[in-house]
Amino acid sequence: MEKDLLLMGANALRKAALNEQAKEYILSNEVVFKTIKKAADRYIGGETLDETIVKVKEQNKQGFKCSMEFMGENTLTEKEAVEATNEFIRITHEIKYQKLNSTISLDLSHIGLSISRDLCLNNLNLICQEAEKENIEITISAENVAITNAIIEIYKTASKTYKNTSITLQAYLHRSKDDFEDLIKENGRIRIVKGAFETPKDVSIPRGAELDERYLYYIDQLLSRKHSCAIATHHDVIQKEVVKLIENYKPSKDLYEFESLYGIQTQQLIHLKEQGYSTKLYFVYGKEWYLYLCNRIAEYPLNLFQALHDIVN
Repeated sequence: MEKDLLLMGANALRKAALNEQAKEYILSNEVVFKTIKKAADRYIGGETLDETIVKVKEQNKQGFKCSMEFMGENTLTEKEAVEATNEFIRITHEIKYQKLNSTISLDLSHIGLSISRDLCLNNLNLICQEAEKENIEITISAENVAITNAIIEIYKTASKTYKNTSITLQAYLHRSKDDFEDLIKENGRIRIVKGAFETPKDVSIPRGAELDERYLYYIDQLLSRKHSCAIATHHDVIQKEVVKLIENYKPSKDLYEFESLYGIQTQQLIHLKEQGYSTKLYFVYGKEWYLYLCNRIAEYPLNLFQALHDIVN
């Protein structure tokens, strides 16, 4: 009964994350925005790049590599897409000038994919050009399954020119088995996530043992075939199983990285770092935190109580 309630809560939060009207209401209502942001602050770098850089520097000093992402998705005007692109280029400059150990992550729909493929690819090229000068990795995030084809096609196009691009694969999608064999032919790092977006029926594997097994299958294939990868999960059992794979295959430390989202079960990542494994903390920043907050709580619905505590204190 308790498990069913948690699953219902998680599904409801994922639906809420995609509710554009709710997001617009929160962003436009100053009182509601400030109230709910207290819960979001636990998981985000801040509203600005400058705020986030302070936290990235702190984590670099602790021995963590980091990733930064300017939050946003589904921009609907070319002006918004260009503004987002310019912000990502600004991140590349700050990584260089402030000597940060950080990569960059982004959603293609944030830089124009919802408007046109050519606009998105042009903006991605501009970002990759600047990042490549300083050997900064650009990771393309996973999004709604409806645009997975477009994301993979644009990644493959960009990666032919820019060797600093990488891609995210969602283990819960049935189609990912075929996508994986296609993507492993490219040189870019493959970042494996379980998958958090709501999907149509029969498109994805539900959370559970089967999905855990599929996730580990991808990591095993990547390590055994000496392809660079990111293990983006907070699941401690999976992390322990991946450690066994690493000890078996003995990859170089630059071939893999354990990745965790800032503010979520960080103690596990600290432990992996202390054991000598490659680790990365993933930071997001900006005002578009509504979807991100919903998805973070959906991954572990009991975090809703933590959110309520953060709001009232």
